[in-house]
Amino acid sequence: MSISLLALGAVLAVMPPAASAATSIYSETFTSGLGAFTTSGSVTNSAGSARLAASLIADPSMTSAPIRLIGYSGVTVSYTRAASGLDLGESFTVGYSVDGGSFATLESARTATGAVSFNLPASVNGRDLRLRFSLDASSILETLTVDNVLVQGDPVGGPSPTGSPTGSPGGSLPPVSDVTRPGPYAVTIDQTAGPGDDGWLVYPTNAGQNGVDHPVFVWGPGAGSDPAAYEDMLRQWASHGFVVYSEVSSSSGDYMVDALDWLEDENARSSSPLYQDLDLSEVAFGGHSRGSIGTFDVASEPRLKTTIHVAGGSFDGNGPSSLRNPALYIGGDGDFATSNVERDYTNTRVPVWFNILDNTDHIMATRNAQHIITAWLRWHLADEEFRRTENFLRSDCTFCNLGEVAYKNW
Repeated sequence: MSISLLALGAVLAVMPPAASAATSIYSETFTSGLGAFTTSGSVTNSAGSARLAASLIADPSMTSAPIRLIGYSGVTVSYTRAASGLDLGESFTVGYSVDGGSFATLESARTATGAVSFNLPASVNGRDLRLRFSLDASSILETLTVDNVLVQGDPVGGPSPTGSPTGSPGGSLPPVSDVTRPGPYAVTIDQTAGPGDDGWLVYPTNAGQNGVDHPVFVWGPGAGSDPAAYEDMLRQWASHGFVVYSEVSSSSGDYMVDALDWLEDENARSSSPLYQDLDLSEVAFGGHSRGSIGTFDVASEPRLKTTIHVAGGSFDGNGPSSLRNPALYIGGDGDFATSNVERDYTNTRVPVWFNILDNTDHIMATRNAQHIITAWLRWHLADEEFRRTENFLRSDCTFCNLGEVAYKNW
């Protein structure tokens, strides 16, 4: 077996898979599709593994969603692979990327089979990691099969938090065992906040306690309503540790960007109740009905990690063209807007999860979905990676019994 190892000035050790006390940060066994990997070329799920098949038209590859390494050191990557039929001069390559940068090579070979494990350099600690498997060959009979992808690490400062339903590693907020209940924070509401002093700022009363930096969620109400119509939901999200801002929405989402700018200023203003307590690297925009349409309008905002669209499909089906990050779609079986949301889902090219809730009309869509939104925020903004499969990306997920579920591009 010929193996080439490269790593930004460091040599990576190839190790046999071994029993370890390290914590599992991310795993994928491909038992229910391709999981969190996006693909190009011919990549399929075959007998519970990912199978890349070569082609004269396009080399196949599969790239993971970002894997958050906040709170971990001593990170290792392991997987099993089997290359078949590759000729001289052809190869498969496995690489990793940090914070969206260029890919460094873990392994490049023509023939290989079995399991392998690599230590990653300390420069990945606390960063966003992506893994990529690719095949450079020319015949459909030349393949690479990948399985049992596992990223492990040692929690910094001792064992990881407990309290998730599976005992999985916690995230950046205090863990909870039930997202349908209020979170651990008391909540304060300022009804004269924002750039025009006419928005609601809903936030943990003891923001910043124990060194927590709080993710940000900007919410757009539906047409003809205001933040007061969503007070119980805004309180729910803030009780879980999110700083939530809301004001009367418009179909243009510029007000959301202005609100985020204002929050950045508040984070820097020494007399602000949120002074240096915001995690401005973890931001979501979302809204109901017209608030969803406004969210589409500014979904390419580079500071966003995710967007949330409730009962608000775009009028022309082009809303998804602005998406750059994973998106949550919520519809209702009794909602007149669901057909538009379904069209948006068809046109979406980023990772997306969609639930058409049972017994839900246009008005009730947000309230009936508030716990789904809580879990989504805890996954995407608070680093609770276990929610990926437990709550969303498997056939028996936590919320899959609430209505018709579809997801793709993971």
